[in-house]
Amino acid sequence: MSRSSNMTDPAPVGSGAEPAPLLRVEHLSIDLPGPAGPVRVVDDVSFTVAAGRTTGLIGESGSGKTMTATAIIGLLPPGAAVSGRMMWHGEDLVTMAEQDRRRLRGRGIGMIFQDPQAALDPTQTIGRQVGEILRRGGMPKKEVRRTVIDLLDRVGIPEPETRHAQYPHQYSGGLRQRAMVATALAGSPELILADEPTTALDVTVQARILALLRRVRDEEGMAMLLVSHDLRVMAHVADEVVVMYAGRICEIGSGREVLNSPAHPYTRALVVSVPAVRSKTAIAEPLPGSPASPAERPSGCPFHPRCAKAQDRCANEVPRMRQVAAGRQVACHFPEET
Repeated sequence: MSRSSNMTDPAPVGSGAEPAPLLRVEHLSIDLPGPAGPVRVVDDVSFTVAAGRTTGLIGESGSGKTMTATAIIGLLPPGAAVSGRMMWHGEDLVTMAEQDRRRLRGRGIGMIFQDPQAALDPTQTIGRQVGEILRRGGMPKKEVRRTVIDLLDRVGIPEPETRHAQYPHQYSGGLRQRAMVATALAGSPELILADEPTTALDVTVQARILALLRRVRDEEGMAMLLVSHDLRVMAHVADEVVVMYAGRICEIGSGREVLNSPAHPYTRALVVSVPAVRSKTAIAEPLPGSPASPAERPSGCPFHPRCAKAQDRCANEVPRMRQVAAGRQVACHFPEET
């Protein structure tokens, strides 16, 4: 069995029967307008997210992971064309009316954006921004204030009675991210979409934010879809991992299995490119080449120009997703042993 020593142990995967999916993404494809015509940035993507679990979308920049997450919440760029299905409580988000999608944002599905400094309005207090969805729901003003203070306290913002009246520039990066978590929680959502929630934070603050997300998920029994390029983040948080490359899925499985025993050469390359955590002598192996662009996706397997195991078949035939073990799927003609 191929096994990497680079990763820390992933979050434990629960035993027993798997919970029913809260969100089921089926054959999702997204086309964006381009100078030479539509560009398929997400191609035939399928996965599920279950209540009380964290599903991780991981891959290099341009892999399509953020585009997939924004499609779920209905915030794609103008001109985007979506096909496939995204099933939520028996309704397809792809065909849902826009007014219903707007009502779903915040209350059914909350979003933690990558850059809180850009996502937060510098002209409004933190308290007003966290309480926006509560006011829109008709909650009385005094109750909104009390609920916002409780939320800020819950996510670990000190002196919330004072700090709710402060502005984003008066918060540190870590506190701004906690305010974003409070904003996402304000509508009591069933699903949280977290897009690179620890980007630009130092390691200590990252650990605190990840611990906060785990705690909130467990307390509320929510589902979480975590988007990240950082395997260390996935190793600590994700129950299931979906690995994406050039807009397609190349591997799916439990966090422990995928990160400790990767089946796809791309996943293995990602794992060994992470500096070792436990061993002072282990040396990371840089991932060769540059990520494939969905606009110029190579023929066959999109990873084949960077893959040491590539053969003629890889350049000519698109590999189909197939099961290699219980709960493990991989799109590769010559997968690693698992």
